[in-house]
Amino acid sequence: MIGLGIGWRLAAAGCRVDVFERDIAGRGASWAAAGMLAAGVETEPGEMALHALNRSSQQLWPDFARTLESASGLPVGYRAEGTLRVALTRDDAARLRATYEFQRRGGIALEWLTGADARRREPHLAAGIAAGVFSPEDHQVDNRLVVPALIAALRRAGGRLHEHAEVDRIEIANGRAIGVRVGEDLVSADAVVLAAGAWSRDIGGLPPVVRPPVRPVKGQMLALRMDPGTPMLRHVLWTPRAYLVPRANGRLIVGASVEERGFDPSLTAGAMFALLDAAWRALPGTEELPIDEMWTGFRPGSRDDAPILGPCMVDRLVLATGHHRNGILLTPVTADAISRLVLTGESDPAIEPFGLNRFVPPRQAREMA
Repeated sequence: MIGLGIGWRLAAAGCRVDVFERDIAGRGASWAAAGMLAAGVETEPGEMALHALNRSSQQLWPDFARTLESASGLPVGYRAEGTLRVALTRDDAARLRATYEFQRRGGIALEWLTGADARRREPHLAAGIAAGVFSPEDHQVDNRLVVPALIAALRRAGGRLHEHAEVDRIEIANGRAIGVRVGEDLVSADAVVLAAGAWSRDIGGLPPVVRPPVRPVKGQMLALRMDPGTPMLRHVLWTPRAYLVPRANGRLIVGASVEERGFDPSLTAGAMFALLDAAWRALPGTEELPIDEMWTGFRPGSRDDAPILGPCMVDRLVLATGHHRNGILLTPVTADAISRLVLTGESDPAIEPFGLNRFVPPRQAREMA
């Protein structure tokens, strides 16, 4: 979604755009995600700079969704019911209260709920729910609908998508990116945007100093099947050990494990059991639901779990990677900021804290200056 979003914005501005995908476009982390736009309830201590970027992108999403639907002629499944976070025990409630107070001090709009309040919002919650927090501004989008919409919008704007076309290397001459090498072909370009997610550091041709420190963070997920006419859940639901995301078509997404296993695509019994158990403890009726799908994905994680955005030491090479668990949320602000950078050379102040230079040792930075 990051690469497609940037490509769409550039093509709509009149640029000749070629997007290269090693497999099928949008079938990596974008397909595996849950589509939560949770700039509020996901904020943790030490992430207030990232929260500002997340919040900025969250505010862009309603207009981004409308514009994308108009440009593509396809729906994206944007839903604004809000997000509910629940505590199952008194200990959970104490932790939830501490998180709630931290987030409120950061200016996040939240409402504290008793267990009874939470069950009035979602009657199928377990009877023993201890407490809850409601976040009215944390919404969701169906990422598996956004992907084809972005492809259609890119093509309608004149952009070209090349699938099953792996980029072997980024060609650099005299300190400047001049294109990409795909097989034997050199595709020349005025600028190159590297948005290859968890695979970004493995692209050939990159000098070590600009190779982004991005790694795959494995996640296992599953989907259950609800009756779309009488869904068991309406809000995005966070429990102490899992989240549940209801779709309009009746799918109920349950996720997700966080594993440092490289590009291991295997599903494990332990992860599936943990997710199902966590869902059942909060929403007991899930034990009666059929399993619709199980899958793995690879989040592009950086050293500080924040994105890597903007220019680097190679002229006309722009980075847009490392979004970790916030790739869907950050698609609008990334698309806007990176396309503006390519078009005008101007860097949006919102992305300046997230440049590659934060990972470069001061001595090395002085030597390159």
